[in-house]
Amino acid sequence: MATTADIRNGLVINFNNDLFQITEFQHVKPGKGAAFVRTKMKSLTSGRVLDNTFNSGVTIHPVRVERRKFQFLYKDEAGFNFMDQESFDQINLDEKLVDSADLMKEGQEVEILINAETEVPLSCELPPFVELEVTYAEPGVKGDTANSPKKRVELESGAKVMVPLFIEQGARIRVDTRTRDYVERVK
Repeated sequence: MATTADIRNGLVINFNNDLFQITEFQHVKPGKGAAFVRTKMKSLTSGRVLDNTFNSGVTIHPVRVERRKFQFLYKDEAGFNFMDQESFDQINLDEKLVDSADLMKEGQEVEILINAETEVPLSCELPPFVELEVTYAEPGVKGDTANSPKKRVELESGAKVMVPLFIEQGARIRVDTRTRDYVERVK
């Protein structure tokens, strides 16, 4: 058993008969009254985000999870297929378990959270940044440079992101998978 003092980002807990991953937390000690912990949790089964406040010292039930490296192979009607990098076992994940699935290309290395007790895959996380090629970009309008304008481009994985006007078709760019923002051009 653990208490609210053990809460940290990435911790997976059993809460209301569901598995939740802590994405944000804040310990609050008001001037008067008891301390509490304000959290933002993401359900690993449904993907919904829940805000919850725990009183300080309350018992929580952490779940032991393992992060394993997998390689994305392909997508079919059953879902996304991945291969374990060490044992070469293949698993299939439903689309709702994959974060930012449209930023993933074949051969991409990802981390899959697996419940260590039941060996059930919980979610799939891409690396913080991915490098993708721009497959379609409209030409930027010359002289339209006020307020750092952006345009929508399509990437090789099928995702659409906003980039600065100087990015052209064929360019390789780095994209932040957490915010889906353009980061930089890659040489």
